[in-house]
Amino acid sequence: MSLSVPQNGVKADDEPVIELFVKAGSDGESIGNCPFSQRLFMILWLKGVVFNVTTVDLKRKPADLQNLAPGTHPPFITFNGEVKTDVNKIEEFLEDVLCPPKYIKLGVRHPESNTAGMDIFAKFSAFIKNSKPDGNEALARGLLKTLQKLDEYLRSPLPDEIDHNSIEDVKFSDRKFLDGDEMTLADCNLLPKLHIVKVVAKKYRGFDIPKEMTAIWKYLNIAYTREEFTNTCPSDKEIEIAYGDVAKRLVK
Repeated sequence: MSLSVPQNGVKADDEPVIELFVKAGSDGESIGNCPFSQRLFMILWLKGVVFNVTTVDLKRKPADLQNLAPGTHPPFITFNGEVKTDVNKIEEFLEDVLCPPKYIKLGVRHPESNTAGMDIFAKFSAFIKNSKPDGNEALARGLLKTLQKLDEYLRSPLPDEIDHNSIEDVKFSDRKFLDGDEMTLADCNLLPKLHIVKVVAKKYRGFDIPKEMTAIWKYLNIAYTREEFTNTCPSDKEIEIAYGDVAKRLVK
């Protein structure tokens, strides 16, 4: 394991002691490709709580990790010394204990934001793992269809963007993220996966998210300006390396 790196400043006496364990990259120390690790990394960063991050080299499986969390793979956290596993349960736990007024709430206001784009990663995985040329086009169409649905959701105004007393009809949303102008748990879940889709599909299939999907590109480009995303994200090279054995070559 690499040294723990403090995030979000200096811990106050009344703050919990939190350590996040994430998958290490190919060098055994940098941040590796794992959308679930990045999801928790982003949540803690957005909460503004002070925490340490430790990258775990899965090829070496250090003994201290086995002692701390036997049989557990990152990501997981320790919270005041107690090990917490299962990404969904960790997310719920952090949202519950790191709450207002000291910490911001990250839950969505519109339930639809939680499910927007939820099929994209599965369609991408089927597309990238396929080795049969005659199935490639249909799988690409399936991925495009789910991307189109996300683009439409991002374009469509949320209920609170519509002024029912105005005579002007709001046709397009101006929001930055899935549920508004601030990142939520939904973005922490979707953005790491969407970025992987963009990088890997381009590298191994020559597939680009269509430029006509302007809402998706706006969404990604805004994320790329935010430290909560960029500072928790593995390098494109690391993502490509991780998919080197997963992405199947099209063989006739």
